[in-house]
Amino acid sequence: MKIGFFTDSYFPEIDGVTYTIKLWREELERKGHEVYVIYPDGDYEPGDREVPVTSMPNPFYAGYRIPLTRRPSTLPDLDVVHCHGPAPIGILGRYYAWKHDLPAIYTHHTPLEEYFHQSIKLESVAGLLSNLYVPVENSFLGSFDIVTASTERIDRDVEHVQLPVGIDMDFFQPTAEDWYPDRTVVGYSGRLSMEKNVSEILRAAEALPQYDFVIVGDGPYRECLEKNAPDNVDIRGFLPREELPVFYSSIDTFVTASTADTLGLSTLEANACGTPVAAADVAPFDRTIRPDNGERFTYGDRESMVEAIETCLATDRDTRAGVERYAVDYTMDHLEQLYETVPLATDESPTDVESRWRISEEERS
Repeated sequence: MKIGFFTDSYFPEIDGVTYTIKLWREELERKGHEVYVIYPDGDYEPGDREVPVTSMPNPFYAGYRIPLTRRPSTLPDLDVVHCHGPAPIGILGRYYAWKHDLPAIYTHHTPLEEYFHQSIKLESVAGLLSNLYVPVENSFLGSFDIVTASTERIDRDVEHVQLPVGIDMDFFQPTAEDWYPDRTVVGYSGRLSMEKNVSEILRAAEALPQYDFVIVGDGPYRECLEKNAPDNVDIRGFLPREELPVFYSSIDTFVTASTADTLGLSTLEANACGTPVAAADVAPFDRTIRPDNGERFTYGDRESMVEAIETCLATDRDTRAGVERYAVDYTMDHLEQLYETVPLATDESPTDVESRWRISEEERS
């Protein structure tokens, strides 16, 4: 099967969507499919079946690019279109599917309205744009045969199939190497942007001077965070992918105060490496972080956050077993089923398709 991934997030930019697409592509090609990635060009040399679209720098969000245009006739012949965002390349993918009468799947990764609040200083304007944007995206998602999302709830008015992005459990596992053998370290990995609320981690670090905090990542808020970080906080850039299992295995607790994740992939990767997670008691963590793999705290309540971190540090738990249900093997099996059944989606509601996913999920739990 020839599958087209249409995405506005791809290398050299590093984020959860980029790595999800990389992982899904590798797994699907291992199963014998051909996966083409259509993405905005940039400072990245395309490889086989990577198709860049001419783009320009994004003045509103550093690191990401705004695609311009590419004629559908210049794209490869595909059997199914899979869009990973509602921006220009996602729209190109939907148009390609319509033009060639192909099945189209959409995966909801990110609530983009959160980024309006980060990029626009006037909160009233950001709120207005968010209110205008969400109905437009609802209409766009409604044009697809199937919509998937990592959790059972998304803030969109469309039915969807619950399909976690999946963790590479063979890659993310406890390592013998330990970077911090004689220190108690609380860690975070991810983009340093407004919706990740890393400043809350700095507040917790101030209240816990006896522990070291290591923040791995980069983004538009890095400079501000470095200026305000207490002495027990070390802010580093993104680590190479191959070093993440060592980082996750070396820290004693992973902490996040993000309020804009759809699954929180880094939290589950840390769990797969044997490390408990302290997360805000908001979606999706109110479903993914449970007593077997971590603790939740009340967002904005420093005392609650500190208590969750302390509890994680003091408690032994088999966090890896707690996230086996998110293994990418299961995700790929069901994604293949969706590709095979998506031509039937016009005669079958998404909830009917999801019922098959839920049955299989129950069988393996």
